[in-house]
Amino acid sequence: MTATTPYPPDPHAPHNELPGLIMAREMAEQPAVLRRILSHGASAIREVAQEIAARAPRFVLLTARGTSDNAALYAKYLLEIRLGLPCGLTSMSTTTAYGARPDLADVLVITVSQSGGSPDLVASTRAAREAGAITLAVTNNPDSPLAAVSEYHLDIMAGPERALPATKTYTASLLALYLFVEGLRGGDGAPAKALPDLAEQTLARQDEIRALAARYRFAERMVITSRGYGYPTAKEAALKLMETSYIPALAYSGADLLHGPLAMVDNVSPVIAVVTDGKGGEVLQPVLDRLRGRGADLVVIGARHQVEQASAGFVLPTEGVPEELQPILEILPLQLLAYEVTIARGQDPDAPRALAKVTETR
Repeated sequence: MTATTPYPPDPHAPHNELPGLIMAREMAEQPAVLRRILSHGASAIREVAQEIAARAPRFVLLTARGTSDNAALYAKYLLEIRLGLPCGLTSMSTTTAYGARPDLADVLVITVSQSGGSPDLVASTRAAREAGAITLAVTNNPDSPLAAVSEYHLDIMAGPERALPATKTYTASLLALYLFVEGLRGGDGAPAKALPDLAEQTLARQDEIRALAARYRFAERMVITSRGYGYPTAKEAALKLMETSYIPALAYSGADLLHGPLAMVDNVSPVIAVVTDGKGGEVLQPVLDRLRGRGADLVVIGARHQVEQASAGFVLPTEGVPEELQPILEILPLQLLAYEVTIARGQDPDAPRALAKVTETR
């Protein structure tokens, strides 16, 4: 039987004591990171937001890779829904490989990167600034090359992240981006104050996730779906499963799932639905009905009434939590799931093959 890393882990245990110990430690740090941002970083984020709001950007472009790309997608939903500000996700190769130089005067370009060190992110941000953009870097490293070439910077204050699968930097990025968007609209971000305690409660329920993981130890593929604010969560969960357990995990918007990929769903391949308690969950309901009709092994991450209609699931503490903040909680059981499935398969989530902590794309 494969040993399971204790969670929360013993802070005094050697780093190499058990597989997955580093990832376990960093997942456990997330409530403290959220508290740190709220208590020590929120005012600085608000000041940056107020300065940028005064410049009245006409639209926003978001630039990122990997996990940070999913955080950027979350920011896109926030900016378009909360501010009505048109947003796009950039293709960096248009500037770094093809040399395009679009007119970016009065455009806000937000680049999200854990390390702030990838050359293509730095080069595209520099090119955007030279093209007249208002540039904002969101990183875990205020001394990074990306922060240096950007006009503004938000420090997500997650502390060093040693595990290759990003966990605490993802939730820290989401909270920083939420506070930034609230600052743009003149809000104080007060609804986020409940998140650290709720995150702590969620992470404490690892036994429930371990039971779910037993269903997926031998899975050959997985489908993860959501809509609205939950869609970035689905994409991030798929990424975590693929990079730790190597299970092919396909993430689809519920609407896109109905446009063809539903045909591959059967009663063997599991489907995880991230059902946000709000508009996103409402518009996902017809997709859940279709999945149940196909006999899918459907697992729901969401409110109790949604979980009770599925094959299995995890009830999130969403009561009183605005829909736009729920993704910070939604990803936590899915991080744990990726970790537990990987451990159950006899692999080490701290050392995914062929991956480096700082990926230098060009």
